[in-house]
Amino acid sequence: QVQLVESGGGLVQAGGSLRLSCVASGNIFSRNAMGWYRQAPGKQRELVATIASSSSTNYADSVKGRFTIIRDYAKNTVYLQMNSLKPEDTAVYYCYYYRTRAYWGQGTQVTVSS
Repeated sequence: QVQLVESGGGLVQAGGSLRLSCVASGNIFSRNAMGWYRQAPGKQRELVATIASSSSTNYADSVKGRFTIIRDYAKNTVYLQMNSLKPEDTAVYYCYYYRTRAYWGQGTQVTVSS
């Protein structure tokens, strides 16, 4: 089994920064992708950023240049550094791990005030 626990969400003013963390436990393999998705009220869950075993990264166009995903393979932890936050970044952010199927964390709320 796989467990994902996120932390680091909160309330921040526009232009500010937050760093989200996700600690994975259980049957975690470095070759499998991890990442972050988010879901705003009334909207579908959308990809924010993912990182593969080769440390190759993929970002949503809306966050490129502002967000950075980092993976610490020794700690089974993935981080999302979010800079220059905008009100439209407000959402619940979910950590994601994929191995034969997707595993999700419980989510952490990020609220950006204007």
